Amino acid sequence: MSSTTARIAFLYPGHAAEDDYPRLARMVSPAADVTVIHTAFDEDAHTVAALTEMGSPRRLTEGAGQLENQDLDAVLWTSTSASFVRGIDGIREQIETLEHLLHIPASTTAMAFARAITALDAKRVAIAASYPRDIALLFQAFLEHFDIEVVSVASHDIITATEVGTLDREAVLGFATDNNHPDADVLLVPDTALHSAAWLEDLEAAAGKPVLTANQVSFWEGLRLCGRLSPQSGLGALFRMDPLG
Repeated sequence: MSSTTARIAFLYPGHAAEDDYPRLARMVSPAADVTVIHTAFDEDAHTVAALTEMGSPRRLTEGAGQLENQDLDAVLWTSTSASFVRGIDGIREQIETLEHLLHIPASTTAMAFARAITALDAKRVAIAASYPRDIALLFQAFLEHFDIEVVSVASHDIITATEVGTLDREAVLGFATDNNHPDADVLLVPDTALHSAAWLEDLEAAAGKPVLTANQVSFWEGLRLCGRLSPQSGLGALFRMDPLG
């Protein structure tokens, strides 16, 4: 395998839009090598209790156990909500758990959002969330910890990730554009259960501004951890940036 190939593992709760990751791996040049591990949980629900259990160190440890002895460059916990609901300290615990077990750089989708917004030098964001409103507001609070101004929060009130994963292109584009805000520099669509990889350029054209989706920023963060970021086309404004520029 070429030394330029990024080897990234994604710990992904359940089944919904995990096919975005191999799709993204094929869309970048050079292509990346991705491994998706499906982690278990007690309940598929966008509630604080369910998401806290889903992102617990025990669940991450179980998932990481399937990656032992694999030659990897980085690992991501790919759930936005099941990281930010645990707060900053909980996210640190998730990252430390993975790094201690696998001895490679680790991150989470929530942290990927914060870093991607900073990379775009965005000051104000709008949130178009599939979650119920109480969960979406926790994402707002997470972003505000990094002095990111949230100008609007829209929620779609979908309880399960399984249902989110069934939304098609027109539904995703419609939800994003309907919940855009003129004062936002960037539109955020924060759910790894939502398909977006094939429609990133369409989303930005419809919104008229950069759009960050959960699977997009997770993959970008994985490449960043590997030191393999380079300008790419077809993946939105975030990927068009020169990381050295």
